[in-house]
Amino acid sequence: MLSYRHAFHAGNHADVLKHAVLVAVLDYYNQKDKPWWYADSHSGAGLYDLQGDFARKNAEFNTGIGRLWSRADLPPMLARYVDLVRALNPDGTLSLYPGSPWCAAQCARPDDRLRLFELHTSDTRILIDNFRGTGKQTRIQAMDGYAGLKSVLPPLPRRAVVLIDPSYELKTDYQATVDAVQDSLVRFAQGTYIIWYPLLQTADARVLRQKLGELGATSWLNITLSVQTPSGQGFGMHGSGLFIINPPWTLPTQLRETMPWLTQALARDGGADFNLDFGIP
Repeated sequence: MLSYRHAFHAGNHADVLKHAVLVAVLDYYNQKDKPWWYADSHSGAGLYDLQGDFARKNAEFNTGIGRLWSRADLPPMLARYVDLVRALNPDGTLSLYPGSPWCAAQCARPDDRLRLFELHTSDTRILIDNFRGTGKQTRIQAMDGYAGLKSVLPPLPRRAVVLIDPSYELKTDYQATVDAVQDSLVRFAQGTYIIWYPLLQTADARVLRQKLGELGATSWLNITLSVQTPSGQGFGMHGSGLFIINPPWTLPTQLRETMPWLTQALARDGGADFNLDFGIP
């Protein structure tokens, strides 16, 4: 949706979960010398000014990264992610927040490649500026990310992490996401696919997880984080989830160690909870 700007939501609880897991997955990929590609279907601006008008309007980062920023008791998985954010803010003030492309770039080695897609013209311009000087390592295309994935899969090194995280402000994004994952698995079945989705009290949101599970992946993981009790009126996002195809085998243990702490840290009321299920041969 061309009116959507992620800057309004940068650093919120959904970003914390998504980016901590993304960094953990890429760190796992880095255990082998062979290069990888990172493809991002909805890249956004890549880097966000938390002191800017967009981010400060709702200040969602205060209930996300803001709650972790000064903690000294972070579990290892979160400490790695928060250290990355702190490196962006060396003066100790939380002013900048890294989007998914920036997180991936900090994990990338010289031979790794980033393929970034963004449809919003304003965010595309900012994204290009934020990655200026990265040379051939990063390719940015102003286009629909669902279509863009078809142009980069299968990747040349046969190792890739793909992030699909639309805003879902368009109802068609739910089925488009399922279709994109299904097509991507035909093109490159061994890739790791991270699909973000909101926890909402709507039929589309509830069915998405089921449809992703029905694609037949033999190795998968689903993690959800609820930060509050769902609204009695049925409105609003009370949490978010990640459905991951071909996850690292180490990820369930990392999440078991991390999610109880993270749920407590980001809880807004007594309804905060998490759920982890997976099937990894």
